[in-house]
Amino acid sequence: SFTMNTYLFVYDLMQFCGHSWIFTNMIIRFMSFGKDSLADTFYSIGLVMRLCQLLSVLEILHILIGIDKSRLFPRFLQITERIIVLFVVINSQEEVQGKYVVCVLFFLWNLLDVVRYTYNMLARTGIYYLPLTWLNFSLCIPLYPLSVLAKAFAICVSLPYFESFGTYSIKLPLPFAFSIYFPYILKMYLLVLFIGMCFIIQNLFSERKAHLATGNIKKKRS
Repeated sequence: SFTMNTYLFVYDLMQFCGHSWIFTNMIIRFMSFGKDSLADTFYSIGLVMRLCQLLSVLEILHILIGIDKSRLFPRFLQITERIIVLFVVINSQEEVQGKYVVCVLFFLWNLLDVVRYTYNMLARTGIYYLPLTWLNFSLCIPLYPLSVLAKAFAICVSLPYFESFGTYSIKLPLPFAFSIYFPYILKMYLLVLFIGMCFIIQNLFSERKAHLATGNIKKKRS
């Protein structure tokens, strides 16, 4: 309906503005301060980044109620990966926030999202610009595996701090005598991360094939 399409356009516009601000801020800071800007990336743009990622949870709801025709499971995996790495790993360990991997991860996320939300906004208005369509469904294929590697590296870097500080590790008193050692959970999640990557890449290739074929048809008709 027109109302739902308008809502989705506004949602994409908000995400585009947020990620564009982050992406532009990162580039300007790097051009101005060089490598010194990398260490405090999280402190300068972390708040907006967290807001954008929290807002992205709505995309799962959009699919569930049927106003977005994307596949649920791949999108759920992509969103939860970012939420876990950003809020559980990076946000909880101040020592990790100053690592260069955070800057790399944010750069990859925002580059992908600026292109994706630009494409989505135009698609809501019925505009399918073929070069943008190609970029949207092609750029993610090399960049998504790189972002997974960056996530895995961020988790590996955080492990010593989780071990030292005992963050999220729980030890219940007797008579339960049960404990949860959070670094073990993160190590198991690394396996889940790479298994999910294989599934998502397969989905990205199928989406690329379907949408680029549609784009070529639209171009021929025009």
